[in-house]
Amino acid sequence: MRLKIFAVLLLISSVSAAQKIDRSKGDPKISEYWEPVAPVVTPGKTAQDAPSDAIVLFDGKDFSKWKGMSSPEVKWTIEDGAMVVKPGSGGIETQQSFGDCQLHIEFRTPAKVEGESQGRGNSGIFLMGKHELQVLDNYNNRTYVNGQAGSIYKQLPPLVNVCRPPGEWQTYDVIFIAPRFYPDGRLKSQATITVIHNGVLVQNHATLWGSSEYIGSPVYVKHSEKEKMWLQDHGNTTAFRNIWIREL
Repeated sequence: MRLKIFAVLLLISSVSAAQKIDRSKGDPKISEYWEPVAPVVTPGKTAQDAPSDAIVLFDGKDFSKWKGMSSPEVKWTIEDGAMVVKPGSGGIETQQSFGDCQLHIEFRTPAKVEGESQGRGNSGIFLMGKHELQVLDNYNNRTYVNGQAGSIYKQLPPLVNVCRPPGEWQTYDVIFIAPRFYPDGRLKSQATITVIHNGVLVQNHATLWGSSEYIGSPVYVKHSEKEKMWLQDHGNTTAFRNIWIREL
């Protein structure tokens, strides 16, 4: 009798597990959506200095670790120890290429609020030049959730919205693991990312679907083990400071 009861319980457990697997399936190909809205969380005060083994990409003094994307010249400005992108100044990329890494970067959107949705302090951090961590002013500014600050653009919304008010400095701390490819170009393993925004976890070892695409589905195309990181000019004034990276 006990064996029969055990067999029944095992069967029920197996069915329940199968049902859970079925319920977890879904269509990840939605390009843009507005629900559910991430709950607002008040961040704590944090500050991080570069560790001794980090590569300091910007210390407030010069653009020696960067170059322009359309030309070698960097057309951004340095103001009060911050690098500032203004409309028309173009994107910039690192001189050095990176793969697996830990990244710390601080950003600030304009104190004067202009525009709405994607038109407020919009920029982006492109890891390996392909995977965009969105920079945006989402303090009392609604947009599609997989395009708000802390999202992996057009893929993964943040777990929570911890944006500070416009004009205040904010931090991203990122752990990024690059994708791997077989010699013939097939994908071996997807990229993953963990993001802490203003001291709060917003991406928890999330798996990336491919490169960030404005239109269409993300895809993986074989590339080098290390690629340059770049910062975007999206037509909004945005400032960055205290940028350092550790190769993993």
